Amino acid sequence: MRAKSNPIPTDNRSFAEAARRAQIVDCAIDAIAEMGFAKASVDQIAKLAGVSKGVITYHFPKKQEIVDAIIEKVMAAGRAYMEPRILAETSAAGRLRVYIESDLAFIGAYRKPLIALVEIAMNARRDDGGLVIGPDSLAQRAASLEELLRAGQRSGEFRRFNTRVMALTIIQAIDGVPPLLAREPNRDLKLHAKELATIFALATRRPSS
Repeated sequence: MRAKSNPIPTDNRSFAEAARRAQIVDCAIDAIAEMGFAKASVDQIAKLAGVSKGVITYHFPKKQEIVDAIIEKVMAAGRAYMEPRILAETSAAGRLRVYIESDLAFIGAYRKPLIALVEIAMNARRDDGGLVIGPDSLAQRAASLEELLRAGQRSGEFRRFNTRVMALTIIQAIDGVPPLLAREPNRDLKLHAKELATIFALATRRPSS
C-alpha cells in the first residue's frame, strides 16, 4: 500500500512564499541601488538571491511586479517611520520641522531602498510608456504637505504664501538627497536636515509685528 504524502501545511507554505518574495525584493533593491535600474536584470537579481531565474519568475512573472513590490515596501516603511513622529508634535511649525528631519533620517536609515526608489522613479516605465512613479504620486505627497502648511496658516504660525509652491519646493529639496548620498555616502545627514528645517522655518514663519 502506498504511503500517504505529508503535504506542507498551507500556512507554512504561505509563510515560506512570503519569505521568498521578501528576499527577492530585498535583492532587487540591492541590484538596482548598486547597478542602476537598466542593468538590474532578473538574472542579476536571481544571482544575488542565490536562486534560479525560474524561482524569480515564479513569484514575480514580470519585472514590473518586482518594481511595484519595491515601491510598496519603501512607501509603507516611510509612512511607518515618519507619521508617528509628525503626529507627536502639537504645533504646525513642529510638524513641519519633524516632517523634514524624519524624512531625512528615514533616508539615512534606508539608503539603498531610497537610492533604488530614485532609480525606479527616473527610469522605470509601464507598458503604456508612462513613468511607474508619475505625477500622481508627487501630487499626493504635495497635497498631504499642503494640508500641514494650511493648518499653520490657519493657526497664525505661518505667513500667507502659496502652499502648493512651498510644498513642492520642500519635497524637491528632500528628494535631492538620495542621489546626493549615492555620490557622497559620508554626507552628514543630521546637519543637512537641520539646515533644511531652518531654511523652511524661516521661509514659512509669520513675521513679528
